[in-house]
Amino acid sequence: MWAALAARDAAADGRFVFAVRTTGVYCRPSCPSRAAKRENVRFYAGPPEAEAAGFRACRRCRPDAAGPEARRRAMVARACRRIETAETEPALAALATEAGLSPFHFHRVFRAVTGVTPRAYARARRAERVAATLQEAGTVTAALYEAGYNAPSRFYAEAPARLGMSPTAYRRGGAGARIRFGVGACTLGAILVAASERGVCAILLGDDPDALVRDLQDRFAAAELVGGDATFEAWMARVIGLVEAPGRSLDLPLDIGGTAFQQRVWEALRRIPVGATASYAEIARVIGMPAAVRAVAMACGANALAVAIPCHRVVRSDGALSGYRWGVERKRALLAREAGECGEA
Repeated sequence: MWAALAARDAAADGRFVFAVRTTGVYCRPSCPSRAAKRENVRFYAGPPEAEAAGFRACRRCRPDAAGPEARRRAMVARACRRIETAETEPALAALATEAGLSPFHFHRVFRAVTGVTPRAYARARRAERVAATLQEAGTVTAALYEAGYNAPSRFYAEAPARLGMSPTAYRRGGAGARIRFGVGACTLGAILVAASERGVCAILLGDDPDALVRDLQDRFAAAELVGGDATFEAWMARVIGLVEAPGRSLDLPLDIGGTAFQQRVWEALRRIPVGATASYAEIARVIGMPAAVRAVAMACGANALAVAIPCHRVVRSDGALSGYRWGVERKRALLAREAGECGEA
């Protein structure tokens, strides 16, 4: 952020604001005002945080006024709400008309902001509704129609990518699913790696190996849990290698699962560069839902793929480390390792 401020980088506008302690004013990163001393500068996720700290908006750069990027994200957020509340998937042309854009331009903007296409977002949202209702609905088919699927065949074609198993197996707590797993040790303590037929579905860290196994059993209560074979042991070694050097690529298939919202958050986390961090508020803005800071934090906490989905790179707006489900010390260690790898590069 300091580098962006020193360069008056307009591309950083909307990502954060900076405040000057000696003037009591906060500005956009691109503000042409006189440069302030580093020790007098404070960074905030946005105008609300800066104003809550007692600073007022600069009259020159008007950081409290919505710029093009803010308007674009607000437009996409409205489209997301439209998709989420519609009984059937809205047509691309209809969404574009409501946004005042051509279908091509709207499709490009939506994907740039959320990381997925409007159709992919709609499908993920429907799958999320099914996942939420499978436990209560009398039948799988009833849950599908309640979630907005016109034909069950469409959901069954998409289900493995969203649930990691068949709808019936998901409804029964993973019944029929076969999950290989292994428990080992790394420099951060105990590690459990598990994989479904689709890919790695859990990377858990902790101090007690037995507690990690219980966690896996709770996640897949009715699944068949089996020890890993030689191929799985090779996968496990690669995962441990990722923990030891979190800047490298895992290059293994992942069975991510999760709700539509969680997938959007996790995809945003995977785009955070190695050695960098982002705040919960920044992630909320990236996915087009700036008010969903707490929900973003909960999605980070629900991540079961430690390091592979780098929730350790998310920090508080003031830069402090908190909220890591596997312990703040492990979070600090992972960030230090990434910083070291970037320094060596």
